[in-house]
Amino acid sequence: MFDVLYEELESIGGTILLVFDETDHIGSDDEILYELPRARSNGYLESVKPDVIGISNDFGFRDELSPKVKDTLCEEEIHFPPYQAPELEAILQRRVDGALYDNATAAGVISLCAALSAQDTGSARQALNLLYKAGELARAAGESTIAESHVHEARDALEQSQIEHGMRELTRHGHLALVATLDLALQDATPARVRDIYPRYRTIAEHSDADPLVRRRMHDHLADLAMLGILDRWARNEGRAGGQYYEYEFKVDLTTVCEVVADFEGISLPDTVARHT
Repeated sequence: MFDVLYEELESIGGTILLVFDETDHIGSDDEILYELPRARSNGYLESVKPDVIGISNDFGFRDELSPKVKDTLCEEEIHFPPYQAPELEAILQRRVDGALYDNATAAGVISLCAALSAQDTGSARQALNLLYKAGELARAAGESTIAESHVHEARDALEQSQIEHGMRELTRHGHLALVATLDLALQDATPARVRDIYPRYRTIAEHSDADPLVRRRMHDHLADLAMLGILDRWARNEGRAGGQYYEYEFKVDLTTVCEVVADFEGISLPDTVARHT
């Protein structure tokens, strides 16, 4: 494969920039990052001067590269800040000009999509998804113009979809911790401490033919659920008598959680949860 690549590069000639998007996905097989910068000095290329540009949102991925690759790259790092609202608006406008009918967006729609995305992640992909979803909602409603109300509705729908995806993508023990907390929530027993959630988790795990984790490891899964925005977590301090602890409560609608856990395979749902799925 390297021989084929080198032949193609020689046929082009000159100084060639090879751009790798999402470079962090290269994983441990980083030989290409070692071979390309050395190809000319190793005699594989004669007239070509290759340079490598890697694009990544993961600042730490280079720490996982092999020492020989780090030594070869001698890289220079350039940081690009998240897009601001005017930049996102310009990006969206170019897409709108090519993808939508004239006057398909009401006044303020593009700037609203740009502003909402700039306030969140500053991601062009997020802004485009927001406008795309707003267009889908307008079309489903039989309306010929995308309005600001469609944008707000789209934001809620995308956030809901993201949360549902986050729950589905959890590990098996993450699912078990989620179901245990849901069981308590449906009985109005939340906010709940880990000492209340853990016995439910153990019971559900055993009924699901899964080896329960120790309490500390199960607590890590609750922390993950809080990080994903599925649970709210509050630190409590009752002094010497009660000590410090965390309480957990659902941050999302329980109906949504019930719909998601109903699709979990291999997990024995408690009666309280089963009645709501």
